[in-house]
Amino acid sequence: MTIFRFSNGHVVTPAGVLNDATIVVEDGRIAQIGDAAPDQAVDHAIDLDGGWLMPGFVDTQVNGGGGVLFNDTPTVDGIAAIGAAHRPFGTTAFLPTLISDTPDVIALALDAVDAAILAGVPGVLGIHIEGPVISPARKGIHDPTRFQDLDDDLLALLTRPRLGRVMVTLAPERVTAAQIATLTAAGVLISIGHSDADHATASAGMAAGITGVTHLFNAMSPLVHRAPGVVGAVLDDQTVYCGIIVDGFHVDDAVLRIALRARPHDRFMLVSDAMPCVGAAEKSFVLQGREIHVENGRCVGADGTLAGSDLDMAGAVRNTVDRLGVAPETAAAMAATYPAAFLRLSQERGTLQVGRTADWVVLTCDLHPVGTWIGGASAA
Repeated sequence: MTIFRFSNGHVVTPAGVLNDATIVVEDGRIAQIGDAAPDQAVDHAIDLDGGWLMPGFVDTQVNGGGGVLFNDTPTVDGIAAIGAAHRPFGTTAFLPTLISDTPDVIALALDAVDAAILAGVPGVLGIHIEGPVISPARKGIHDPTRFQDLDDDLLALLTRPRLGRVMVTLAPERVTAAQIATLTAAGVLISIGHSDADHATASAGMAAGITGVTHLFNAMSPLVHRAPGVVGAVLDDQTVYCGIIVDGFHVDDAVLRIALRARPHDRFMLVSDAMPCVGAAEKSFVLQGREIHVENGRCVGADGTLAGSDLDMAGAVRNTVDRLGVAPETAAAMAATYPAAFLRLSQERGTLQVGRTADWVVLTCDLHPVGTWIGGASAA
């Protein structure tokens, strides 16, 4: 048993924001949490100095970090390096994300994540396969030569039992309702992304079992007053979980504020869409043969196409507060509680409460990370 006392700050819990709190950790989980008792013996006394204690961030879209791109290094070591690069920024759980690639690489990535979970790599919850069943018209930075239909072989690969969560981003216009049913029956979490679907097709996909949206507004048919598209279908819906990239580049702040007013906040998830440049000194990298440069925090290809981001989750939280006017405790939930709910892991993580993993991040009063803990142990 380890006892932590946090004082002089803001502790984000489901019951509200506490000024002080004592957290008791047993076997990597929170056994008790409550108001701090000044005379109680503790193992670690942490003065927040006006800062914040938030649940560890859960990032469902991490392409890379620390100079490593998951597509290039679909191995246990690659996944571990990516996780280590993101931990200093408060990410305690993540899905390594594979950008559209061949079935052979997808198989390697799926197996690597299983092996990483078995090896105890900190924070690995599963995998996000983004593509290759997506629209050439909304390809973004993805390589269209790697796109394909959801044939029987790929469907079998994606539905094979796995140790962690499997999230798949696809374009609903490229699959059938029966294929969606097969994926969801196997426990696959389906997200709409890189799609040129019309409103009816997107809505039908959600009705058939799609529960997520990958980087809302980006690489999808927009909301037009006589053609609502994917964006219109999503904003009209109140249930699917939307990933949003709050970096000032992917979506205008005003558009994100409008979206937040249109749907429940608990259906938004902050994502980094991070590339190898996060946590790395070298900011340029190669993505499937294309040079990608980071210019003032913006990842772009030679033609100016956005190529993921140089964003970390603490930066996403900070931007959500500073740029969108969201309360810090709500931004924390968007970075931890709501993605955990999307992954159907609310009983395991995403909040500071009894029974959950003892994962948290300490941030300064202006929301810069200063320490990360996983299972009650300092991780960064």
